Amino acid sequence: MSSKIPVITLLSDSTYQFGNITEGDIVEHDFKFKNDGQFPLIINNVTASCGCTIPEWPREPISPGAESSIKVRFNTKGKPGPQVKTITVFANTQPAYSELRLQGTVAEASDSTSTI
Repeated sequence: MSSKIPVITLLSDSTYQFGNITEGDIVEHDFKFKNDGQFPLIINNVTASCGCTIPEWPREPISPGAESSIKVRFNTKGKPGPQVKTITVFANTQPAYSELRLQGTVAEASDSTSTI
């Protein structure tokens, strides 16, 4: 493997456990990473396994030794039950993609049709 290829090194676990939350909550997490390669890291695309999960990533090249992050936002509305959301990061690395995950359980929202 060439040492000239950028290397994306996560600074935390690739799976973020958000625990137990209530339906309708928004989960946000920043996956922090560092370019441990000798050339600029270019993230070409980031996709999520579901339209309820929105990734935001740096569009500019990340210099060797520099740190950055990928922000992921998961809207739990209409998603009760155990959840595993996969976020795929496509970059100029070897291999060409890596995966991040959000994992936890969403409790069904209770009806707010109480009488006063």
